[in-house]
Amino acid sequence: MVDGSLPVIDEQSAQLTMIKEGHMNQHFFNRGTVKALVVVAALGLGFGASQAIAQTKKVIRISTPAVPDDWHAKMWTVFKDSLEKSAPGEFDVQIHLNAALFKQGTEPAAMARGNLEMSAISAQDISKIVPEFSIFTAGYIIRDPDHQQKVFNGPIGQEVFKPVIEKMEVTPLATAYLGTRQVMLREDKNVMTPADLKGVKLRMPGSKEWLFLGEALGATPTPLAFGEVYLALKTGTIDGQDNPLPSTRAAKFYEVSKTVVLTGHLVDAIFLSYATKGFNALTPAQQQKVKAAAQDAAKYNNENRIKDEAAIVDEFKSKGMKIVKPNVDEFRKVVQDKYLKSEYANIWPKGLLEKINAVK
Repeated sequence: MVDGSLPVIDEQSAQLTMIKEGHMNQHFFNRGTVKALVVVAALGLGFGASQAIAQTKKVIRISTPAVPDDWHAKMWTVFKDSLEKSAPGEFDVQIHLNAALFKQGTEPAAMARGNLEMSAISAQDISKIVPEFSIFTAGYIIRDPDHQQKVFNGPIGQEVFKPVIEKMEVTPLATAYLGTRQVMLREDKNVMTPADLKGVKLRMPGSKEWLFLGEALGATPTPLAFGEVYLALKTGTIDGQDNPLPSTRAAKFYEVSKTVVLTGHLVDAIFLSYATKGFNALTPAQQQKVKAAAQDAAKYNNENRIKDEAAIVDEFKSKGMKIVKPNVDEFRKVVQDKYLKSEYANIWPKGLLEKINAVK
């Protein structure tokens, strides 16, 4: 074949070859059938010979509710860039921010159905399907970001992620520090203990685990999607919200709020996860590359969020916000007491809390 012309295929040879290989009964043939098959074969060989058949890239659709300025939106670009360096041309990474692809909280189900490859899922999302994971949704369990990484990257992580993979059909690959959650209120209010939050409509994500945390803090938990919080604060539909300060700044909640209460009630994480069926369909080498890229992304996020948090309090002060340092010991006592008396503590794996506390 020269210059992309079709190869010459002998009609009789094609017929004999097909009979010999058992693809067709000899009596079934007619001359028109053979001619058609010859043309199809010639076309296929022609295009195949003129250019190499391009391998289909593995599509990785990523859905996140994060806004563009947030670190855990930017970390997905790090994931994409890292994967392109380690596996050039193997993956087509598609990043969808602002919950544009799937609504917040619906990502795990979409991943299990095969409609989504990756997302960063919360402990609260996991607890819906794996109730014992709710220990990580309780206030004042994880001490700080360093403690968080040691817990989830060690033997405890292997233990607690196993039922997640089995029951949810998602595979956690890396732990991203979401931040230490603080309370922000739309009005000037001096909050020193949980009693001071009585009657405060505090926005929380919609799961029962999140709502229980809001109740444990002393507030009236109000479920609302993250994308609706700004307007709700502005109009007074809610009185406040709790989020890590970098998320609060990125979403510009400071524009419609007056008080930050440094409760530090939850050192929060999100888990960069891949739909298990899709992950298992990758080659071992691809799995390693995807996991390494997820860890690169988490590391980038963690370093920047920790650095940010140290400076944001002063930044909010400069914007005229009131910064309140409450009685954290009293908050801790009240919140932990609520959890230990709740149904959640009954389903926590025996000895797990002690193991977490023992991690230094």
